Amino acid sequence: MDNNTLFSQSISLKELGIENAKIHYQLSPEELHDITIKLGQGIESSTGALAVNTGEYTGRSPQDRYIVKDSISENQVWWGKVNIPFESDAFEALYNKVTSYLSNKEVYVRDSYVCSDPNYRLNVRVITETPWANLFCYNMFLRPEMDELANFDPEWTLLCVPSFMADPAVDGTRQSNFAILDFTRKVVLIGGTGYTGEMKKGIFSALNFILPVFKNTLPMHCSANVGKDGDTAIFFGLSGTGKTTLSADPNRKLIGDDEHGWTNENTVFNFEGGCYAKVINLSEENEPDIFRAIKKGAILENVVINKDTNEVDFEDISITQNTRVSYPIYHIDNIQPGSIGKNPKNIFFLTADSFGILPPISKLTPGQAAYHFISGYTAKVAGTEAGITEPQPNFSACFGAPFMPLHPTKYAEMLGKKMKDANVKVWLINTGWTGGPYGIGSRMKLKYTRAMITAALNGELDDVAYENHKVFGIAKPQTCPNVPSEILNPRNTWEDPELYDKKAVELAQKFKANFAKFEEFANAEIMAGAPLA
Repeated sequence: MDNNTLFSQSISLKELGIENAKIHYQLSPEELHDITIKLGQGIESSTGALAVNTGEYTGRSPQDRYIVKDSISENQVWWGKVNIPFESDAFEALYNKVTSYLSNKEVYVRDSYVCSDPNYRLNVRVITETPWANLFCYNMFLRPEMDELANFDPEWTLLCVPSFMADPAVDGTRQSNFAILDFTRKVVLIGGTGYTGEMKKGIFSALNFILPVFKNTLPMHCSANVGKDGDTAIFFGLSGTGKTTLSADPNRKLIGDDEHGWTNENTVFNFEGGCYAKVINLSEENEPDIFRAIKKGAILENVVINKDTNEVDFEDISITQNTRVSYPIYHIDNIQPGSIGKNPKNIFFLTADSFGILPPISKLTPGQAAYHFISGYTAKVAGTEAGITEPQPNFSACFGAPFMPLHPTKYAEMLGKKMKDANVKVWLINTGWTGGPYGIGSRMKLKYTRAMITAALNGELDDVAYENHKVFGIAKPQTCPNVPSEILNPRNTWEDPELYDKKAVELAQKFKANFAKFEEFANAEIMAGAPLA
């Protein structure tokens, strides 16, 4: 009898309210892969990766994410459209319904942890209804050694039950799906949705409260890597801006692709044990590390597969544009041992500006850095959602508003202090459009973006001439190695420079309108980082 079987017999879920469940404990990736296929819940792609369909929900549902309002959260959480309050009694009742629903059923249990720095480690017990959701957690959370399991003490519990549908009239939810955090009970409760990202973001949201409030550590929605000289680079950015792609650099070791903490000891640690990357239009040429990571042990979500060859069509978005792959970080060859970096020296704010206004690279003052961090700007392109016929600005505070329980200025103040203490350079990178907006201009070439970031990391932009943008006030380098100088000033790439000027002012006004809700909390230095127009 192996250790996992022994532990399975000793594991009890009665304390959680789950009675007489058949427990599959700490199954291997291979076992979970095979069970998923046997149950008809997935198929194996031509590369060996497991392909699943998450059902009705192929992305997160922000309007159905709640935080229990209690003595811990009441005066700390920034309540509103992002952090929606849920009554403690209503949570208790719903939780009891979910655990009763799981009683007498088969469940998949995994003990894991988050935060690669041992000083910040948080143990999590995951209970999932499906084997592939458990495999996702194997990939995305950190994996205890076998000898740690015998005395594993879970601090938080995550329950994910896609087939349980809430009754809004009775349970207090908006609709049948929900994702709820309870900081007193230390529970993440998810139901009515099979989208695995809800599990990852549930724990991430909990850490975004725990680390700053109790550990004096800044949580960040960012990727990070380390250079040969030990310098750490941090990449903030919303989905589709290149955060995962640009941090996967063959000349630098990957710490992680999405979620990190920055400690008082000036170290940066990964929350996770894996990567969760978009695969829309994925190619080996443009993103070799991600492409090669899609093998046995990886999970593809909502992709279209050729029935004859089992090959993935990465360009087919008939199910969703949010096609994804989850894989353990060891599927990437060039990773930082221990997933911890020291000595942060460069921070990159990534935006896919589909208006074609922002420079492809610019250097920010501390005030501008705080302003752009709180703004968290990118832009949706036309056609991505019904009714969108031209680019639309998308502001998400701290480049991750849906996961930030505290007021954005709390995180910005922590970041500003750390940037100054560590003497970090901050860069704004536009991975979006040049030569005009979406539909007229073209997407910035990945090789140019990589060259600009490499130049910044190597100090090759320290002594070049800069010119301030007339509308946004940010400093544009006039030259950059391996990048055509004419693209560094976006105004020069437009056929009609005067139209560019007009559109730049319009975008600046959208920045200011968005920032209005933060002004009363922002100091003079931050306000000085606003656009000039």
